[in-house]
Amino acid sequence: MATMPLEIVKAITVEAHGRGKLVLAHPQNLTGSQTAVDGGVDVLVHTAPDSGKWNKALLSKMKQASIALIPTLKLWRNELEKEKLPAEVIKKFQDTGVEQLRAYSAAGGQILFGTDVGYMTDYNTAEEFTLMSQAGMNFRQILASLTTAPVKRSGQSEKTGKIARGMDADIVLLAGDRQQKLKISRK
Repeated sequence: MATMPLEIVKAITVEAHGRGKLVLAHPQNLTGSQTAVDGGVDVLVHTAPDSGKWNKALLSKMKQASIALIPTLKLWRNELEKEKLPAEVIKKFQDTGVEQLRAYSAAGGQILFGTDVGYMTDYNTAEEFTLMSQAGMNFRQILASLTTAPVKRSGQSEKTGKIARGMDADIVLLAGDRQQKLKISRK
């Protein structure tokens, strides 16, 4: 796998930040993850199970740089099933992504929800919720990854992200306790 040179990542980041834009990266391995972090990106668009367990130094750098992580855990099963790999290989790979999410979430890193639907044809988000739960995220943390965290990360919190006078809002009211009805499982 090719990794973009650090100098190019830095140049892209400087240009994008100069225009008030976020920089998102799709690392495939440890080198890609480290290059993205060192290059100043804002969001890692998925975990990188090829890199194995993320070490404390990388997690600390990510946290210090306020990098957000979109785990996109469901993506790994989807991709590896296309390659017709054995179920145990797929599970081990996906579990590595779950452990990376667990480590970054436990370190206090910002988590944003995402599944790569559109690229994937399976639009059901239940598997992603379950995997996030297996990574130790509770209902409120998962809900925040869908709602308030993206608003904060995108710099929109002055006008949206909470229900208050003068704020922009799209509101969905649900009867009952969604946490109980969703029954996010920890397999």
